[in-house]
Amino acid sequence: METFIEVQRENIKELAQLADNIWHEYWGIILTPEQIDYMIEKFQSEKAINEQYNNENYTYYFINQNGKNIGYFGISKKKNYLFLSKLYISKGFRSKGIGRRAFEKIKEISLQNGYNEIRLTVNKYNQNTIYAYLKWGFKTIDAVVTDIGSGFVMDDYIMSWNRQ
Repeated sequence: METFIEVQRENIKELAQLADNIWHEYWGIILTPEQIDYMIEKFQSEKAINEQYNNENYTYYFINQNGKNIGYFGISKKKNYLFLSKLYISKGFRSKGIGRRAFEKIKEISLQNGYNEIRLTVNKYNQNTIYAYLKWGFKTIDAVVTDIGSGFVMDDYIMSWNRQ
C-alpha cells in the first residue's frame, strides 16, 4: 500500500527529477518533446516548484510504495476550492488503483481544509485520465485554451468534483 509524504523544501530537487522522468514517459504520445521540455521547465523544474511553494499556495506529496517514490501530486489552496494541479504515477505502477487511492487522500486533505470542491485541468486528448476522473465523480464544467508562451498552448477541460 502507498503512503503519501508531504514534500519538504529540501526534497524539491528529488520531486523535480521524478516529474521530469514521468512527464517524458507519459506525455510523448500527446505532446512534442519540445513542448514537454518547455512545460517541465515552466511548471515542474526546481525553480518553478519553489515559486509555487512561495507564491501560489502549493503543497506537493510523494506517492511512496515500499520506500520508493513512484509518483506525486500537487495541490493549491484557492479561495473557494482545492486545485489539483498535478497527479502523476510512474509507468509501471499505473492502472493499479494508486491514482484512486491518491484521490482519496486529496479528498481527505480538502475536507481538513474546509473545501467542498476540487477542481483540475486535464488535456482534452488525455482520454485515459479523463475517463478516470469521470469514474471518480468529476464533471466537466468548462474548456479552455491557455497560451503558455513560446508558441505552445494547453488545450484543457476544467473538471470539478463536489462533496455530496
